[in-house]
Amino acid sequence: MANRLQKGSAAAAMAVALVGSFEGLRQNAYPDPATQGQPWTICYGSTNGVKPGDRKTVEQCKALLSLELQTYAAGIERCVRVTLPDARFVALTSFAYNVGIKAACGSSAVRLINQGRTAEGCEALLKWNRAAGIVFPGLTRRRQKERQFCLEGV
Repeated sequence: MANRLQKGSAAAAMAVALVGSFEGLRQNAYPDPATQGQPWTICYGSTNGVKPGDRKTVEQCKALLSLELQTYAAGIERCVRVTLPDARFVALTSFAYNVGIKAACGSSAVRLINQGRTAEGCEALLKWNRAAGIVFPGLTRRRQKERQFCLEGV
């Protein structure tokens, strides 16, 4: 199966813009806003192997985001059993990037979309606006934007 987020594709550009706009770029490692500790984060929300004191260049961050988005996109491709237009695919990839592949694939959003209940599945994304039990306005805005992408063409 061809990777839908290959460099230069329209879906890749959409995914980088969507995720990058919500994650923001931070070149120095910082603690999770919800826990004030683990997981440490860098660049555009990357947490894999990040520790206090880590630093990356802008180019390293861009390359890391593109690489990591491909991993999350592959996770969505494995658990979504219906054809997704690019915008919906990007919305679900962004969602998975933020909550993790396991959580995204086990969510009511993906379950409903797989059942052909697309509009309900897209609406279910809005439930995922908490971290450590706290509603975060940034997560609420992100889910609203993902919902908007998800609903394109419905």
